[in-house]
Amino acid sequence: MKQIYQQTPEEVLKHVNSRESGLTGEEVKKAREIYGWNELAEGKKKSIPQIFFEQYRDFLVLILIASAIISGALGDMESALVILIVITINAILGTVQTIKAEQSLQSLKTLAGPEAKVSRDGRVVQLPARELVIGDIILLEAGDMIPADGRLIENASLKLDESALTGESLAVEKSLDTLSAEVPLGDRTNMLFSGSFVTYGRGRAVVTAIGMQTEVGKIAGLLKSTSEKQTPLQVNLEAFGKKLSILILLFCGILFALSVFRGEQPGNAFLFAVALAVAAIPEALSSIVTIVLSFGTQKMAKEHAIIRKLQAVEGLGSVSIICSDKTGTLTQNKMTVEDYYIDEKRIPASAIDVMDPAQRYLLNCSILCNDSTNENGVEIGDPTETALINLGSRCGIHAAEVRSAYPRNGELPFDSERKMMSTLHKIDGENRLIVKGAVDCLLERTEQIWTKDGVREMTADDKEKIQKQNQKFSMEGLRVLAFTYRPLPEEHLLTAEDENHLIFLGLIAMMDPPREESKAAVAECIRAGIRPVMITGDHKITAAAIAKRIGILQDLSEACEGTDIEHLSDEELKSLVPNISVYARVSPEHKIRIVRAWQERGMIVAMTGDGVNDAPALKQADIGVAMGITGTEVAKDAAAMVLTDDNFATIVKAVENGRNVYRNIKYAIQFLLSGNFGAILTVLCASIAGFPVPFAPVHLLFINLLTDSLPAIALGVEPHSSEVMKEKPRAAGESILTKDFLNKIGLEGLVIGIMTMVGFLTGYHQNGALLGSTYAFGTLCLSRLFHGFNCKSDHPVLFTSRFFHNKWLLGAFALGAVLITAVLTLPSLHLLFKVESLNLTQLGQVYLYAVTSLLLIQALKWIRMKLKKNGEHNGSK
Repeated sequence: MKQIYQQTPEEVLKHVNSRESGLTGEEVKKAREIYGWNELAEGKKKSIPQIFFEQYRDFLVLILIASAIISGALGDMESALVILIVITINAILGTVQTIKAEQSLQSLKTLAGPEAKVSRDGRVVQLPARELVIGDIILLEAGDMIPADGRLIENASLKLDESALTGESLAVEKSLDTLSAEVPLGDRTNMLFSGSFVTYGRGRAVVTAIGMQTEVGKIAGLLKSTSEKQTPLQVNLEAFGKKLSILILLFCGILFALSVFRGEQPGNAFLFAVALAVAAIPEALSSIVTIVLSFGTQKMAKEHAIIRKLQAVEGLGSVSIICSDKTGTLTQNKMTVEDYYIDEKRIPASAIDVMDPAQRYLLNCSILCNDSTNENGVEIGDPTETALINLGSRCGIHAAEVRSAYPRNGELPFDSERKMMSTLHKIDGENRLIVKGAVDCLLERTEQIWTKDGVREMTADDKEKIQKQNQKFSMEGLRVLAFTYRPLPEEHLLTAEDENHLIFLGLIAMMDPPREESKAAVAECIRAGIRPVMITGDHKITAAAIAKRIGILQDLSEACEGTDIEHLSDEELKSLVPNISVYARVSPEHKIRIVRAWQERGMIVAMTGDGVNDAPALKQADIGVAMGITGTEVAKDAAAMVLTDDNFATIVKAVENGRNVYRNIKYAIQFLLSGNFGAILTVLCASIAGFPVPFAPVHLLFINLLTDSLPAIALGVEPHSSEVMKEKPRAAGESILTKDFLNKIGLEGLVIGIMTMVGFLTGYHQNGALLGSTYAFGTLCLSRLFHGFNCKSDHPVLFTSRFFHNKWLLGAFALGAVLITAVLTLPSLHLLFKVESLNLTQLGQVYLYAVTSLLLIQALKWIRMKLKKNGEHNGSK
């Protein structure tokens, strides 16, 4: 069967059981029973309990819940309670953040749906677009939103902005002509699509699809079949949690067996093994990561980015490819005059001189032969015409004043066959017809040319120069209008014949220009090792011109069209993508394939966009970024992040933010694991040597709650640095636990473990097991507090300003030091915490051992840094 656009208007009307006068009320009722309402099916929203319980799916959290149940069953209610409190706080934080993000996004949504003018029962009525049915006849004029898909049945110079659907920034001229062949969406010139709007002219159409059957609805359906991606951090933490939990459980099993072998009661040995597992598993990690990411979202919200999915903060920091839509993302989505060409001179728009009579006359002509308006910032009309009005405003010339001085006395409206428009005015005492239109069409009708020396006959050489300039403009992606005029007799009745014997005045070239900040943002991406790629529905030459101006494209060979990849297999496309920086005339399916091809190459991909056509690719990408102002609701719902200022440069800030967040999370993990490793080494060393266990379960709980959590959170909000943008993005499969990272954890944990064991032996030899346990507890707590400063950087920070620049870490250290000092010295706390009272000398020894661990680790960092520098120096020789 033929497609709708391949049928005549009469065939379409018959196909949908309608007529030119419209449907009757009874017919509407029947059609609604068959087709339903004209609305997109809304995805099922998750309830608050659902979001809350989803926070418990993490493997580490499940291990901790099991530990809490075992601790409670064995009578250790304090441990069970602490574990449950920590993981519940984490779940609440995650839930609140998710709900807050959805509420922030909801505030961006427009509540009012579009309305439509419809022929019903032989008269024109205005009603909500939701009530349209297939077969309805809709009436359209400039400024109207298209409420459903339809076939044009009447056309008076109709032009539509379809950028939300196709990505093409220029208005599309519509036609009644029946198309014989199958063509892409953007070339179906006799069809109207829901979500686009009328910029010029008027017309009537018969509704052929509503709701989920429209082109917009099909894209919404594509979203359902596109799976969301886990961010690199989610993948990393999941794998990390499983490996760590298994290692710790194995270790605790060995320790339990050792204790029983040495004659310990199985119940007590098991209880301590569980307590040690709780101490060794960084249960605060999930909470700390959530808190750090939440701080990241708050910072980004102030920088015009709403994070819908918490993990996207860090995910943005690890992207290696940004696939960006052009229209409205890299460009302003607003046609703007770039150049004049008059009297054989090319003049940039910024250099136009309104005091020059020729330039002023061309400007006046462009305002007079023009149907658009811009009143109080509200633009109505074709984007190319509003660009001409806006140029006048920038030059201090107001359209209303020019039109008042030279009223329109007649007109020949634009139509797609003539490709021109004419208006009649009284200028300088004579009747003048101003004609604007396509360069080739007007040159055929032009006989004379305006020059600074007066009007003269146009020569073949003149025409060749104009055509060459027009070609040059076109190769730069500019849209060109020619302006001509001719004098006419007084009281003349205009006909199409008057658009001959014209005098050439000049050319005006315009384009949808790049955002001012796009070039700098693209350069910053490239410096940070991120590859920017443009994916657009616009034409190849236009897309390539923009890409070249902002630094994405170096050579035209790096650009291709959707048809070039249409018949490529996934493997062939995977091989092609590294060589292509610009994809033009692409469909939503192409966008998804391009994103997948990069992902299959092991890249972490961000996709930015604002149109409905971008939504499936936004969801497929590792990080989808939608525009908040110009973005469609479908795009926003599919994205992980929404930019409230529609600014591409905000993405670069987000990348920097994400890299800093990831770095800070690594600092927090390094702090937690090295400290926990120190504790495990102390227990293991004491067990093997036959000494009593150095810690009571209450000691481990104290460490978890105070000397772990607060400094780790403080490290998570370590002040951000722009230095992270000098690094290359990490590989998609790179684990947090790299060999280098594990070496650092092991070495730092070893130092803390040695100093804690020294403390234990000091107390043990002075006055037995209880004092030894007190020394070990105090040394481990204080060593871990001091260790927070070690984890601020891979370089030594002692005796530098960086040692003091995190007020939260200083506060966490001070609070922890006061609390542990109180526990070690106040007799009223001794029974609760199972410690002995320390005098000032003993307390001084504990502090000395802790400070020594700090100095040793700082010295090891200095040695490591020197060795690395020497290695780099030798390697460069």
